Amino acid sequence: MSQSTEQTLAAFERHLRSERGRSEHTTRAYLSDLRGLVDFLETDCGITDLADVGLRELRGWLAAQAESGAARSTIARRSAAARTFLGWAARTGRIDHDPSLRLAAPKRAGHLPEVLRQSDATALMDIAAVASDDQDSMHLRDRAALELLYASGIRVGELTALDIDDLDLGRGVVRVMGKGGKERTVPFGAPAREAVVAWLTLGRPQVAGEGSGPALLLGRRGRRVDPRQIRAAVHTLLEHVPNAPDLGPHGLRHSAATHLLEGGADLRLVQELLGHASLATTQIYTHVSVDRLKQSYRQAHPRA
Repeated sequence: MSQSTEQTLAAFERHLRSERGRSEHTTRAYLSDLRGLVDFLETDCGITDLADVGLRELRGWLAAQAESGAARSTIARRSAAARTFLGWAARTGRIDHDPSLRLAAPKRAGHLPEVLRQSDATALMDIAAVASDDQDSMHLRDRAALELLYASGIRVGELTALDIDDLDLGRGVVRVMGKGGKERTVPFGAPAREAVVAWLTLGRPQVAGEGSGPALLLGRRGRRVDPRQIRAAVHTLLEHVPNAPDLGPHGLRHSAATHLLEGGADLRLVQELLGHASLATTQIYTHVSVDRLKQSYRQAHPRA
């Protein structure tokens, strides 16, 4: 990678962090995708200067990924990263024109997200509660994490970023900092409140120390919990729910949205709770609900 390209990528990274407010995870993903593009340009096209990149090379990059078996969702994400980067480079005068203006990404496959049945979600929370009866700090933390994820539908990254002061236990709401630095307030119910109180009074004091700061959820060493630890907890506890799909924290978010709509919640309310910028993103859950309704109908109606 040439020094000028490396400098441009470094400037773009600063742009993502400071001006666009992108999360650490998103920033890393963008930079990884762009370094893959740069490697392709240098190795397969002999191009070392971004000013020499054209639409043909960009299409060749995407085609090479498709031939190697990359998923359409992955190719679409990488195409978006390239368009964002090259558009920014053109606007800031680092290249003369944006070669990605006519770069079309493959449409994402229309797979509906897997979700838990309401009975499975209840069973999962019951299992987490039973596991926490031993008052082990991590079992108490995992129960609080699962209850909050399912009750509020927040993302795992939003959950692990919470501080104690972000929760208003009296009102039953949590202040969440979402994508793009957008703040929203999300309600949660009595079971989640009970789990959080148990964690704060019995679990957190067992592991809290000088490095804990205001973090709501901690690891066993007293530091802010990592999203990977919460993912592992969700997978482990779900193993004890018979016939339940193997979902991670995002599966609980999908489940929460689907169950809200099944219960009659307004679509725009669900959009606000989830922090979706577009209503179209939320509408996928209406398809999930209808699909589950049809399945139940076929199973129950004598003339289905």
